[in-house]
Amino acid sequence: MKKIFILILSVSFLISCELDREPFNSYTEDKILADKEASVDVLLNGCYAQLKGWSDIMHRIGEYPGDNIMIRGTSTDSFYSFISYQHIPNNDRLSVFWNNSYKIISQSSDLIKIIKEGESSQIDQKLGEAYYLRGMIYFYLSRAYGRPYYDSPESNLGVPVVNGMPDDIDNLQLPDRATVKATYEQAISDLKKGEALMTENRNAAYATKEAAQAMLSRIYLYMSGTYANPNQQYVDLSIEYSNKVISSGRYNLLSRSDFMKYNTYAPDDAAQKETIFAVKRVASEFSGFDHFYGIGGMYANIQGQGWGEMYASGEYLDLLRKAGKKNDARWAFIDPQYVTNSANNKTQAFRFIYDLKDNGGVQIGFNYLQQPLETNSDGSFFITISNVKYNLTVVDAAENKYSINYQGKTYVGEKDFMMLLNRVYPMYYITKASLQNNDSHLNSPIISRLGEIYMNLAEAYAKKGDYQNAKINLNLIRERSIIGGGYTALTATNASTLIDEERQLELAFEAHRGYDVYRNGQTMTRRYPGPHTPMVDYPATSLRVVQYIPQSEINAYPGTLTQNP
Repeated sequence: MKKIFILILSVSFLISCELDREPFNSYTEDKILADKEASVDVLLNGCYAQLKGWSDIMHRIGEYPGDNIMIRGTSTDSFYSFISYQHIPNNDRLSVFWNNSYKIISQSSDLIKIIKEGESSQIDQKLGEAYYLRGMIYFYLSRAYGRPYYDSPESNLGVPVVNGMPDDIDNLQLPDRATVKATYEQAISDLKKGEALMTENRNAAYATKEAAQAMLSRIYLYMSGTYANPNQQYVDLSIEYSNKVISSGRYNLLSRSDFMKYNTYAPDDAAQKETIFAVKRVASEFSGFDHFYGIGGMYANIQGQGWGEMYASGEYLDLLRKAGKKNDARWAFIDPQYVTNSANNKTQAFRFIYDLKDNGGVQIGFNYLQQPLETNSDGSFFITISNVKYNLTVVDAAENKYSINYQGKTYVGEKDFMMLLNRVYPMYYITKASLQNNDSHLNSPIISRLGEIYMNLAEAYAKKGDYQNAKINLNLIRERSIIGGGYTALTATNASTLIDEERQLELAFEAHRGYDVYRNGQTMTRRYPGPHTPMVDYPATSLRVVQYIPQSEINAYPGTLTQNP
């Protein structure tokens, strides 16, 4: 009897495949070859289904180590290790990420082995999607478990390259981790093969030629070195693949007003043409559990659902404020929770961040302080803290910026309204991962969109020393969000700062920031309120910038699986 494929995959996979004719694990090689197109659909849909659980952990690994978010307090959930950098080898979420990733690799590999290309354009399209999914997963695995590419990719370890189960399962022995360089080469090879095979203009819920090109644009950017020491070969390739996506004509940046509703669109919604590929989720398979424990449920409580325990960081909010009060369209994804009375009225307040010190006067962090705003007889403002009056000094009245001298130091804060606090932290809800089709925390995690492609071009051109083209692409994104906010000059002196800030603003809460800092050899600083050890910085050279391989996977692995130091 021909080998039964994908036996290692879970039965829950079957549910999402919508297969009701035969059990999933009864798909033998004979049956697949007898009805190739239908069989490939079933097995490929299983790969897409597996992405749904995979993308939840992918988001947390990519976003939580960054500086866009803060959490109200420590947590016993294993995701807290991503925030705290207190990495642990037994992390159940990392086990799920590892297992889901290799399930997709295994299933896509078996499809590639059994189905020969060239029989029809329809079969080739599906083969191309399998290649795309496998290449994408290898890249995502390598950036989580392998060091940044600029740092000795020929010797640092990526992940095992295991393209399907060997024939001799009884004497199974799998290879140790490949190098970062070899892992990236596998991802690139798969994505290029997918690019060549895919010819159908499928919607953004499925892989396409342009999705492969978009991922190659990002991979080559990751390989392009630092601003100080760029690799021109990979810079040029990132530009080449970015331009392939743009020249396809299939995608357009949303208008400013539509972009401010971007989170409400499903990836295949006709109202938007910016998403290139996303992991589509629909309400019927998004449980009540997901609404609380999923990505959006941690960022906000909407329609009575969600814990709302993570908020926009002080650093991210300050970046938004640089454009002027609420002028940046990306404020649309931040929802401050204000105190209101029975008549739904708010109370004016002054809020600022101050240095938090221990009893010995050593700074240990930062904290928020807000008090109701009061008015002097001359019209100036003051607040009262512990029965002491503190006058405010105007910094920029039009932008509601005032300063206060508190505990011997001058701080600049904002005139706003009293906000609800969770513990001592103002609740700046994040909605970018919520409200698809106005369903509280329904969300289809974005893998690639056109906004990222233009940011890739801006960075790549800057690394090439072509600041004119870098500015053109940077301003396409900036002027979409900030009317009249485009930069007039981009130079070797300011390019890296302005591009990185814009990339942070644009791609926040899409699982980029935790990697963008390190791949450019920079240091993660999180000098804002929260329990995340804000006085500790993490340079790209730190061992903590990559995740441990789950010890459970090392123990179960049929062969040597080397742990990260």
